[in-house]
Amino acid sequence: MTSVLPRRIGGRLLALAETLATPHQLDRYLELVDPMVTARDLRAEVTEVRRQTADTVSLTLRPTWQWAGFAAGQFVQLGVVVDGIRHTRCYSPASSQYRADGRIELTIKAQADGIVSQYLYRYAEPGMVVSLSQASGTFRLPAVRPERVLLVSGGSGITPVLSMLRTLADEDHDGEIVFLHYAYTRDDVPHRTELDRLAAAHRNVRVVYAYTEGDARPGELTGFFGHEHLRTVAPWYADAQTFLCGPPGLMRGVREVYRELGVDDRLHTEEFAPAPVAPVEAGGTITFSGSAVTADNDGTSLLEQAEAAGLSPEYGCRMGICFSCTAIKRTGCTRNLRTGETDADPDQPIQLCVSAPVGDVDIDI
Repeated sequence: MTSVLPRRIGGRLLALAETLATPHQLDRYLELVDPMVTARDLRAEVTEVRRQTADTVSLTLRPTWQWAGFAAGQFVQLGVVVDGIRHTRCYSPASSQYRADGRIELTIKAQADGIVSQYLYRYAEPGMVVSLSQASGTFRLPAVRPERVLLVSGGSGITPVLSMLRTLADEDHDGEIVFLHYAYTRDDVPHRTELDRLAAAHRNVRVVYAYTEGDARPGELTGFFGHEHLRTVAPWYADAQTFLCGPPGLMRGVREVYRELGVDDRLHTEEFAPAPVAPVEAGGTITFSGSAVTADNDGTSLLEQAEAAGLSPEYGCRMGICFSCTAIKRTGCTRNLRTGETDADPDQPIQLCVSAPVGDVDIDI
C-alpha cells in the first residue's frame, strides 16, 4: 500500500499540472527549458556518433526516465523533425540488453531515398535530441537459451542479431554460437572490431564474414547464402535455432534453404525492408470519413492515397512492422500488399501502409 500511494499522488499532481498547462501539453513548456526534461514524452539525447562505413552511422542514445529497456532483437521508433515535419522510423538497438549505463546503440544505413536515415547520417551529432518509443517486437531470444545458436545478418540487419550476440556474451552463455554476416566487401562491415573482440574473448563464439563482391581471406566466404555456406559454418543447423535479419535477397535465400531442408520451424526472422507489393486493380472511391475527404482509388496503399489526398495520418515504418498507421476500416474490402489476403469485414483495424482498397472503401481517418 505504501508503494502505491506515492504513485497515485504523483499521477494526480501530474494531471493537475497538465490541466493548468492547457491548451498545450506540459511537455511543450518543459522542452523550452530542456528538451530532455519531460513529464510523459519519451525522448533520447545523442551522446556519441560514429560513422563506421561509407553509408552507416552509429548513434549512442541516452533515453529519458520513462525508458523501460528492451529485449535483444526488439526495435524502437525514432523520430526527428526534418524541414518542419516529424518523421518516424524503426531501428533495432545493437547493444546488449544489459548495457550498464542504460544507453542504447543504433546503427543506421543511409538509404538513397531515406529521409530520416540520410538526415541522421549527415547531421547527427552529440547533443541532438530525438523522440523515442518503448521497445516492441517479437523477434527475440527465447527465455530458455538454445544450446546452439546461428545468427545470420546482412547489411544494416546486423543490429538485432548483434544485440543478441552481445546479450548472450553478457550472460556468459556457454552454448555454441556462430555469427554469419554478409556484406559487399570487407570495408562494408559495421561493428567489425566489436565482433572480432567478442570472438576472441569467448571460445564458444565464431564470427564468419561473407562477401558478395569482394575477395575472402582464410576463414571467410564469398558469394551468397546457400546449402554450402550453411553446412560450412553450422553443420549442426538442424539442432540449432537460427535468427535472421537482412535485405530481401538474403532473407529469401535463407528461407528457401531452410524450407528445402525441412527445418524452417527453427528459423526466426525480422526484416526492415519495404513489403513486396501484390498488384491491386484500381477502381472505386475511397472515403476518408474522419476528414470528410474522398478520392478515386489508384490501387496504391491507403497510406499513400491518404497522403496524396492531403491528409497526414500517423505512420512509422511504412512496411507493416510497427502498427503506427493502424486505422479502422468502416466498410469495403482491402487487400494486404504483403500476403495478398483480402478483408471485407466491417469495422476492422487495418495497417494503412500495407493495405490497398479493392473497390469502394470507407476508412476512418
